[in-house]
Amino acid sequence: MSDQERLFAGLTVALVTPFRDGQVDDAALRKLVDFQIEAGTNALCPAGTTGESPTLTHNEHERVIAIVCEQAAGRVKVMAGTGSNSTAEAIRLTKYAESVGADGAMMVAPYYNKPTQEGFYQHYQAISESTDLPIILYNIPGRTAKNMEPETIARLAELDNIVAIKEATGSMDQVSQIRALCDLTVLSGDDSLTLPLMSIGGSGVVSVVGNIVPGDVLSMLSAFNAGEYGKARDWHYKLFPLCRDLLGLATNPIPIKAAMELLGRDTGDVRLPLSSLETSQRKSLVKTLTNYGLM
Repeated sequence: MSDQERLFAGLTVALVTPFRDGQVDDAALRKLVDFQIEAGTNALCPAGTTGESPTLTHNEHERVIAIVCEQAAGRVKVMAGTGSNSTAEAIRLTKYAESVGADGAMMVAPYYNKPTQEGFYQHYQAISESTDLPIILYNIPGRTAKNMEPETIARLAELDNIVAIKEATGSMDQVSQIRALCDLTVLSGDDSLTLPLMSIGGSGVVSVVGNIVPGDVLSMLSAFNAGEYGKARDWHYKLFPLCRDLLGLATNPIPIKAAMELLGRDTGDVRLPLSSLETSQRKSLVKTLTNYGLM
């Protein structure tokens, strides 16, 4: 399967969820969708980790997905975040996403429970059997406390509607093993590793930095896909300080929401237990945004 044929290849932006006065800001969310469509982004992922899904109520989680699907109106793919550490809850959210027109469902590995590898398999198998939506696995052991092993991922790839994986282990060895064992579309879950991952068979990224510079991320991907590897590397080096600060200054999505606030595109509000950037971190972020040419 070529990169052009792969479902969800390219740039998927992990959307923030805008808040105002403690509530989801529906109008601001619609503006974010339009901004990404105008930039040429390939897919949008609402209600993921970057969207602060752990702090959304069930009603809010569903509303965020519905608003993005409605505003996208078929102009861009929607990869809805529907994962949970409860299999039944993940099934419910996925069925809802399917009912409002999502094109796929991204599902984080069950967190806190620390399933066995067989538990991972049965969790995703049950979800797969409950929906016709394409499913994107999301492996991020730094947040879930348990790694889905490549052999388990390869087993899951045999299920018809499991089509891709967002890989956020930070391990190129793990990505190499996955690509050697199966033909899933592999997407980077770390902006700073997108280009290295693509060099070993990855097909794109589910991006945080794409919230503010989707065009630049697309330029890097396009250069790589065109065989212009030096140009792709130049984009990687340009983007790297931004990726480092937006994912390294504090827990995601604190820095990206602060950056969007500084650029006049969000309130910067996050929900507890997340808290705002400290003064020293904010100064560092301002410097990085200025050096990048955004301020």
